[in-house]
Amino acid sequence: MIEERLKLLKIKLPNAPQPVGSYVAYKIVESLVFISGQLPIDEEGKIQKGKIGKDLSINDGQKAAYTCCLNLISQLKTACSGNLDRVQSCIKITGFVNSTDSFDQQPQIINPASDLLSKVFENKGKHARAAVSVNSLPLNAAVEIDGIFEIK
Repeated sequence: MIEERLKLLKIKLPNAPQPVGSYVAYKIVESLVFISGQLPIDEEGKIQKGKIGKDLSINDGQKAAYTCCLNLISQLKTACSGNLDRVQSCIKITGFVNSTDSFDQQPQIINPASDLLSKVFENKGKHARAAVSVNSLPLNAAVEIDGIFEIK
């Protein structure tokens, strides 16, 4: 009962954002859902923009990662026809951090996304992960996160 857990955690999922390019938001292959990179777009359509280590703090980056993950879960809900109880496992997420050349705390930026998945899906939310620095992201977003999930 993921919806009940979301209510208990006081987490309101936003509407799943539409792709900002020529691709689909998710692709289902057998029991796997591949979710395209999600940007930190809030409910008002505002994107958390900037480079961590220059324009933004670690805390700003963590908030951006959390927002990306909310959007990731929203896309997953859409892929599951509205039923998040179909989720069997979060297999892997990749976090891309728009940061300066000398910034080396990418895992710290992506941790709130990993924590959110574990809170929402409990053991099914435990996943493999990569957290990497990039020189820039689409629309100057601070963070982008994609994911692979197993569903029934």
